[in-house]
Amino acid sequence: MRKFPLLLATGILITATALPAPAAPTHSSTWPAPRVPQSMGVNIHFAYPPPGEMRMLAAAGFHWIRKGFEWNTTELRKGRYDFRSYDYLLAALRRYHIRPLWILCFGNPLYDHGLAPSTPQARWAFCRWVAAAVRHFRGRGVMWEMWNEPNGSFNVHAYIKLALAVGKTIRRVAPRELYVGPALADSAIGARKFLRQCFQAGLLKYWDAVTIHPYRLSGPETVVPVYRHVRALIARYAPPGRNIPVLAGEWGYSSSPAWTRYNAVRQGRMLAREFLVNFWQGIPLTIWYDWHNDGPDPKNAEDRFGTVHFVYHAGRNPVYDPKPAYLATRTLATQLVGCRFVKRLKIGGADNYVLLFHGPKGNRLAAWTTSRQAHVVVLPLASGHYRLTNEIGTKTRTLIARDNKLHLSLSHDPEYIRKR
Repeated sequence: MRKFPLLLATGILITATALPAPAAPTHSSTWPAPRVPQSMGVNIHFAYPPPGEMRMLAAAGFHWIRKGFEWNTTELRKGRYDFRSYDYLLAALRRYHIRPLWILCFGNPLYDHGLAPSTPQARWAFCRWVAAAVRHFRGRGVMWEMWNEPNGSFNVHAYIKLALAVGKTIRRVAPRELYVGPALADSAIGARKFLRQCFQAGLLKYWDAVTIHPYRLSGPETVVPVYRHVRALIARYAPPGRNIPVLAGEWGYSSSPAWTRYNAVRQGRMLAREFLVNFWQGIPLTIWYDWHNDGPDPKNAEDRFGTVHFVYHAGRNPVYDPKPAYLATRTLATQLVGCRFVKRLKIGGADNYVLLFHGPKGNRLAAWTTSRQAHVVVLPLASGHYRLTNEIGTKTRTLIARDNKLHLSLSHDPEYIRKR
């Protein structure tokens, strides 16, 4: 997560009560196989969506949002909590069947001088706040995440103490609620050490999934060794019988030229490939960063991660100008709607990606290459006519398979293929 603007909390106050001793974890979770578009989400930075915003977000195919659930804006007086802004946001989400991933995050100036909580008193206060929040939203489809990129703001030992205390709190007050972490920043060696220490300390007893943020300038296909490494660590340290998947809790590409060789067109291409790679890799949830541009500066990489432009157009439909990334999301969601990944076909060299999906209307293919040059491959498809759609949905074409062979030119831009 790159930033969250401060939200002003107003409304219902909930008086805190002391926390009894935590019980042992009794939860269990079963993750469904990734499915389009139910496994697709996006980061947002607001609690009060203006008219038309949620409708446009849902129309892209996003079924999840990720947002900070901020301690400093929901406990303005010690022991008194105000969740009204999140009640409002949850109601807006539920109208479009969107679920929230809320990050338990940020220091509070009432404790530890506003720094990440590291003293026993601040940890106790944080857990008391967590208990109130989880009770308030229990059974309403929320997934809770333990902090955001703590390897950038926490000593690992302080983080582990807090995350364990939060896990015990959540399992006591609402055992069936989803609790994930650690929203690990990048995949460098230091981050992997942080992750291993979390697992060694027993956090996998409480987490239902492990969330990482695998940002990179290279193509999404290069993430595969990272998933392999994290899964190996989980297998080593997970309690017996626990199925703990990896989630891509935050990952995107900026369209700013401050990112080497990037622009809006290339961003849209990378968005489609990021989601497709994660379906191939069996990732149950992928959260793109982020929903709309955070500012107007084209040279600021932070301002250019969005799927839509920064300016909101009141009274217009759509309320934002879509970027190619938005069109790529919507195209993937519609071309593969209801589909699950089946397998990657071996077509030509290792740089070719031909992914087979199956859904209620039959088989679909998504195909692209990471080779420097576009080139023709032969797909083993039944003779007949096939409709091809480009990754942003603006062009379609028809190809004919003869003798159970379809000749297709692969490029860096994914295409979706279905039988006519």
